[in-house]
Amino acid sequence: MLNLRARTVVFDIDGTLCFDGRTIDDRILSAIDACERVGHHVVFASARPVRDLLPVLDGAFPSATLIGGNGSLVSVDGRVRARAAFDPTGLGALLEAVERYKGTYLADGPWDYAYTGPADHPIRSRVDQGDLASRVDLAELPEVVKFLVVGASGMAELAEAVRGLGLTVNHHLDEAIVDIGPGSTTKWEALTSLGIDEYVAFGNDINDLDLLRNAERAVRVGAHPSLDDVAHVTVAADPEAVAAEISLLARTSPTDAR
Repeated sequence: MLNLRARTVVFDIDGTLCFDGRTIDDRILSAIDACERVGHHVVFASARPVRDLLPVLDGAFPSATLIGGNGSLVSVDGRVRARAAFDPTGLGALLEAVERYKGTYLADGPWDYAYTGPADHPIRSRVDQGDLASRVDLAELPEVVKFLVVGASGMAELAEAVRGLGLTVNHHLDEAIVDIGPGSTTKWEALTSLGIDEYVAFGNDINDLDLLRNAERAVRVGAHPSLDDVAHVTVAADPEAVAAEISLLARTSPTDAR
């Protein structure tokens, strides 16, 4: 049995719990439900905006805290708010860099989004699956909380140029996208802003680095090399393996951990 102080379990979504971009396996859902029933507080922390987390969860875990946009959005008790957004100067400089490299993008506001990429880009299948939002022009977004470059003449060069602007950049080489957030916004920074500093975390990618680095127990799903030095345990990117690891926590209640 695990001996943990943490009362909170934080889950990334894509590549950690969700392997088809749309659903979470019933075995994983059952294991998370068991964690809740013994008293653990469940948090889902994703690169997706909150709007795109809801269809994947499909009504499950209504009391869970949601962190979206890699930390730029939070939803507590069903109320979504922007924690961080690009300031006008920073957004202008970002757009200049994107234009310089002939970039196309997905820009998220607190709820609606703007998109200039190709209709057949894989990211489109994960955007607004629940048909909850509107696609609008960038200027119509009240604020921009997340910016995803989906194509450019030089993705690596663009990523470096944007880092030079002081923005948070995650370059996902396997998906050929550059994920950009305002300032130093991360999932971990959003979590601490909610007063949560002891937790168990499950993640699979570079944008989970700080989240896993600061966890009491850090579970890496898959074998992303950027997480080699922070993962306490690694499990296969497979629903059965992930469900089994979550089930260990279900046998350790917050009361037991004191």
